[in-house]
Amino acid sequence: MRVVGPIFAKYRLRILFGCVSLLLVDFLQLLIPRILKHGIDGLAAGTSSNAILLRLAGFILLIAVSINGLRFIWRYMIIGFSRILERIIRDRIFSHVLKMDAPFFEKHTTGDVMAHISNDLAAVQMACGMGMIAAMDALFMSIAALGFMAHIHFRLTLLAILPMPLLALCTRILSGQLHKRFNIVQEQFSLMTEFTRSTLISVRLIKAYTMEKFQVNEFDKLGKKYVRSNLRVAMIQGLMFPVATLTGNIGMLFVLIFGGRLVILRQITLGDFVAFISYLYMLVWPMMAIGWVTNLVQRGTTSLRRIHELLSSTATLPDIPVVEERHLEPVFSLRSLTFSYPSSRDPVLTDINLEIGPGIHGVAGRTGSGKSSLCKVLARLYPVADGEVFFSGQDVNTLPFEEIRSAIAYVGQEPVVFSDTIASNIGLGRSDASREEIETAARHAAIHDDIASFPDGYDTVIGERGVKLSGGQRQRLALARALLCDRPILLIDDGLSAVDVATEHEVFAGLKSHLAGKTVVIVSNRIKLLSMTDHIVILDEGRIVSDDSHERLVTENAFYRAMYLKQMRKEGEGSDA
Repeated sequence: MRVVGPIFAKYRLRILFGCVSLLLVDFLQLLIPRILKHGIDGLAAGTSSNAILLRLAGFILLIAVSINGLRFIWRYMIIGFSRILERIIRDRIFSHVLKMDAPFFEKHTTGDVMAHISNDLAAVQMACGMGMIAAMDALFMSIAALGFMAHIHFRLTLLAILPMPLLALCTRILSGQLHKRFNIVQEQFSLMTEFTRSTLISVRLIKAYTMEKFQVNEFDKLGKKYVRSNLRVAMIQGLMFPVATLTGNIGMLFVLIFGGRLVILRQITLGDFVAFISYLYMLVWPMMAIGWVTNLVQRGTTSLRRIHELLSSTATLPDIPVVEERHLEPVFSLRSLTFSYPSSRDPVLTDINLEIGPGIHGVAGRTGSGKSSLCKVLARLYPVADGEVFFSGQDVNTLPFEEIRSAIAYVGQEPVVFSDTIASNIGLGRSDASREEIETAARHAAIHDDIASFPDGYDTVIGERGVKLSGGQRQRLALARALLCDRPILLIDDGLSAVDVATEHEVFAGLKSHLAGKTVVIVSNRIKLLSMTDHIVILDEGRIVSDDSHERLVTENAFYRAMYLKQMRKEGEGSDA
């Protein structure tokens, strides 16, 4: 109710108006058997005339027209409300997911989140729309029909409802099984959605390794499991409707046997008997609706619980609101920082002491030494302990993470690009950027000439995940995006690894003037790029082993010197060739 309660409260007048319309429809439907009773009793007594029958027919026609009009109103109000509720919750889920930090996405796959927004939300919408209406309709019609039936003959009414405890018992047993089985269905749907997503985004790799048949077989296995899970749900659903129908038909059998005898004995009139059967037919629908409503409610409850669990998840980073804009110096101070990922106990960074201020800082080290982890910590993607990371002289845990991130432009190892135009991708961080500013950023990132070579230039749509671009072009596009934001801090986490050495040198040479006065951290193991930085930090197994200039590291650090000699040798061999 924490998810849907406030929405119901906001639209309570709309819901009330729809419910009143529904109750009026039910009330008018209950009048029709009474009109039929008067007509049949008049025919049996010989007191009816054409005028009387026409008047009764006119009443029935007027009631039918009114029912149709009111039915449109309650459907517009209630079913329309369920769609509004669906939109509000979907927007809330989407907004909530965007606010989550990196640990959240380690626990929840994309397929799982998509299942919440699609399948789960559809089940909630049905439960809060048709489920709520059917439940209310069934309750009112049951009570009203039983009241009219009891008014005609109380003991006959008791006989008609005698099988109902059987229906209540069966519904209780079956609904429990339905809840468990539907939960499995939703989990299977999440797995299938995630498998589809991961297959589509890696389709080129799958084709390169000729794994199409294998992926089809795996998808077929998931599909069969999903079908089997749905069939197990359908088995329960398939039992609910026959049980409800059987209960109603047993009651009808009792009425025909004992009610017919009452007519013969003239204890009730023929009109009463016809009206009683009409009300019993009206009672059959609520009995059948019990199974359907139970199905909808169980599906909706299961899905709503899953959505509630998702929305209840909290970010591990402190959510401190931004009170006012203030100037913060682009300076990081790391004091005995020890960091490990939430999913692991082993630290990836240990006892890091480092000052990072205006200037160009290089970070190098072996694979797995903690270079990327250091960038993620600086970008406030993961939580850190109090008193270990300071920004502009203040503990980062006392600052809004939005305030820190708004000062940082981040270029990762695997740049994220969207199936949009090149201009839109570069201008992602600044929607108000002019075409001239976008082109200037592209020139600084040394990708302008590549863009100009495309037929549509900056208006070229680059396809899913930038399929039309090479790896180096995607990295330089991401760099242009970061430069366009013009933020005081720039983190480049091996963001030029797919670019050749000559182009990398050209890019960095173009950046030197653009980055004056900014704090820049460049993660790379390329000597030519590192040699142009102000100083270089060498990491090894999560610890800082050296922090010095390029010239001193060549003579004093064995790892750096070995890397330097190897790359210089390769460069010499290349020039000789």
